[in-house]
Amino acid sequence: MSQLNTVEISVIVPIYRIEKYLPQCIDSLLDQSFSDFELILVDDGSPDNCPKICDDYAKEDARIKVVHKENGGLLSARKAGLDNASGKYIAYVDGDDWVDTFYLDTLYKLAVANDSDLVVTGHFREFDGKIETIKPKDTGTYSHEEVQSSILPNAIYNGRFCEHGISTYVWNKLFKKSLLSEVLYDVPNEIIMGEDAAITYAYLTISKKITVSKVPVYYYRQRHDSIVKSIENPQMEYYRLGLLMSFLKSKLSTVLDAKNLDKQITYYLYSQILVRSGGLIFDKDSNLIFNPFLNVGPKSRVVVYSSGSFGQHILSTNTKANFFEVDKWIDLDFHPLSIGGNHVQPISAANNNDFDHLIIATINPTNHDEIQEELELMGIDANKIVEINTNIEDIKKLLMDLGFNDQFEYQKN
Repeated sequence: MSQLNTVEISVIVPIYRIEKYLPQCIDSLLDQSFSDFELILVDDGSPDNCPKICDDYAKEDARIKVVHKENGGLLSARKAGLDNASGKYIAYVDGDDWVDTFYLDTLYKLAVANDSDLVVTGHFREFDGKIETIKPKDTGTYSHEEVQSSILPNAIYNGRFCEHGISTYVWNKLFKKSLLSEVLYDVPNEIIMGEDAAITYAYLTISKKITVSKVPVYYYRQRHDSIVKSIENPQMEYYRLGLLMSFLKSKLSTVLDAKNLDKQITYYLYSQILVRSGGLIFDKDSNLIFNPFLNVGPKSRVVVYSSGSFGQHILSTNTKANFFEVDKWIDLDFHPLSIGGNHVQPISAANNNDFDHLIIATINPTNHDEIQEELELMGIDANKIVEINTNIEDIKKLLMDLGFNDQFEYQKN
């Protein structure tokens, strides 16, 4: 291996309370076909066995550096990793995920062959033992002019609600250390929702050339226990989302026209509020102020598709609000899960006669289309499948009513 000052890639792993998954993650990184890298394990004050696991691995392999720090959150861990990195390129891996043997080799070749500042790849989503392949749509190499004219104006919102042109995650990407250092330290540590989006989209603004590949080399583990089922304090959520959105507005305003930027962020903020609130939005006195589910009235009999984050929030919000009557909760990836007496069932469990409306709980239109196709094959009436309100004027009014200003900062309290 080359001297440390010429390491090509620094792989940074932020670590907090993931002792069950960490060995698989580290083992997969030590088993790379690409050799010229260092592995930086950032223990973010983890209270479990993670610090010891890191130190034990470091004793066995000279490529590993361990950084122990006080708990400061994901962004502070990503920054601490960068502080200690000596590679030309930076890759981030989350400690509960794992990677393919050719992960670094693939990222490096894509970067070097195309002289790119940013590489974006596909990934695998592992959920409850099932693995799904996720591939970016617009693959290829983009020059500086193309990044400015076609990538950035569609990066956050690509024209279909609410799909990103470039995924928010940092873990399916390779960054140049010199450029990442210019943006990462500007992202406030207080941003604890959408941290990755803050990094990715800010980085795009200074990228001269990017490469997007469909090759999946990263395994993203979607964990049941990582989804927050109930929002105890909506105002705090809005405040945190406001920190992210106002940061994006300030960073992207130098490269995008105001109208495009406001539209992208408006849809992004709305999509995040929908997922986190479970769609139905109430004021502090429990009065319904917004229902995004078009034509779905109170006491409607509904089937909810999806046991992911949005689906879980819809169920938990409705358990409290009792707005509609849930007939079934279904999912292709059905697994033991129960909220408010509703259990996830397979999609074959839904029968047209038993419900008025079916809500597909996803904000991604490509996923929505694929799910709708499967449901129709099962005999579900397409007319019963609910549309979500994406009228920009309605959304702007909602954001204003909730307390967001024109900089997307949350004003209340």
